[in-house]
Order: sequence, then structure tokens, then C-alpha cells
Amino acid sequence: MTHPEETPMPRQAAAPRRPRRRHPRAGVALVAGLSVVVLVVVGFVVMAQITYPAERDPVQQVAADSAVHTSWSYGDVVMTPTGDSTGTGLVFLAGAKVDPLAYADKLSGLVEAGTTVVIVRPVLNFAIFEFRPFSAFTALAPDVTDWFVGGHSLGGVKACQYASDDAVSGLILFGSYCAGDIADLGKPVLSISASNDGLSTPAKIEASKADLPADTEFVVIEGANHAQFGDYGMQPGDGTSTVSDTTVKDELTAALVRFIRN
Repeated sequence: MTHPEETPMPRQAAAPRRPRRRHPRAGVALVAGLSVVVLVVVGFVVMAQITYPAERDPVQQVAADSAVHTSWSYGDVVMTPTGDSTGTGLVFLAGAKVDPLAYADKLSGLVEAGTTVVIVRPVLNFAIFEFRPFSAFTALAPDVTDWFVGGHSLGGVKACQYASDDAVSGLILFGSYCAGDIADLGKPVLSISASNDGLSTPAKIEASKADLPADTEFVVIEGANHAQFGDYGMQPGDGTSTVSDTTVKDELTAALVRFIRN
């Protein structure tokens, strides 16, 4: 007979495990974080589309210039000489948030001298986002046989990257400098700066000289400021100009024609 104390006790069933609940705050934080990212991206894209518009009078002057044929779209401006062409061309990248048409008048003197000019609106109006190959721009003027690349401000920074392309014969900078060392580029470079530039200041131009080839040609337009490389009005942070736009255009044309012809 089994003693009562020795009788085995029945096992109790294990309590069912409760599923773990995700903390509601983690999901809220994730959604909030993604929302902030989306708002920042959308805000930047909207901001990037608010550009410095081209001033009306200089654009009308180019349109009335019988020596220059001008065609334009949202993405580019193509200016070709109506007279004799030298077979040379310049792909010019606009500065940050500047309408390409704003450079048409300042570059029209070069076109009158026989050089085709293609002014490019960079992706999102910021040249640092530009990813297209150089051939995408030269295709707009297939008759040109000798291409140069240039740009203003941030457009010039991108132009420095295109300068190593086999199709490029030389580099032209307007109030700009390279982000890296191209001292061994092996091609001619023209750097045109402004003495009263408050953005690409004379000190910054001087400090960047070591990044350019030793035979780079430097031209300083006395009294000009950063925005006078185009025609789009005043720009925050810029210096005060003490010289007329006509004088700036004349000095730009003289320097450009001499450089490209040489």
C-alpha cells in the first residue's frame, strides 16, 4: 500500500506565454523621423527651384543682337554666331540657383567673335548634383570641333571636374576655384575674378592658386563683384560694385577671346 506522502503529484500545465507588445513610442518615433526627412528633402527641392531670375534688359539686348542666334529651354541656352564661326565652343555651367539666361549677355561678346556658347542649368540648380557626361552638353552644338568648359561660382567647381575629359581643350573660371588639385591638368586655364567679390573673395582665389596649373592665366576685374559675372541682380553676402556692367562685359569678352584664340 502506497503511503499518501509518496503519491506523485500531478504536473500543472505551464501558463501560456503572452506575446510581446511593441512599444508604441518606437513606432511613433520612426514615423516622425521619416516625416522629418521627407520634409527636409521636399523643402530643399522647392527651395532649389527658386532661382535668381535673369534681368530683362540684358536678355532683350541679346535677343536683338543680329550677330548672335539664341535658342533656349528650361535646361539650357545655346548661342551661336550668325557670322563666321571659329569652330570653338564653350560649355558654361550656371552658378547655384542662377537662371542660365542671366549669363547670356555677358557671354554674347564671345559669340560675336565666332565661339558657340552652351549655358547649362545644373541638376536641381546646384552643380554639385550634376551627373550628366560632358557629351550631353556638346551634343547641343554638334558642329563645334574644339570645346572649352567653364562656369561661375559653384558651376566653376563642377567645370573643374569636367576639365579632365578628353573632349575639353581648356578650363575657364568666373569667380570660382577648384575643390581639388588639378595642377597636373596639362591644359590651359583662365581664372577671372572680381576685386569686390564678397563670396569668392580675392583671399579665396589667392589661396586656391596652388590647385591650378602653374601657367594658369589670372585676370582680375577691378571694382566688380560676384553677381556681375551674370545679370541677375544683387546676391546676399556679395561685395559692393564700383564699376558698370558694360565695363565688366567688355573685360570679360577681351579676356575670353584672347584666351580661346591662343
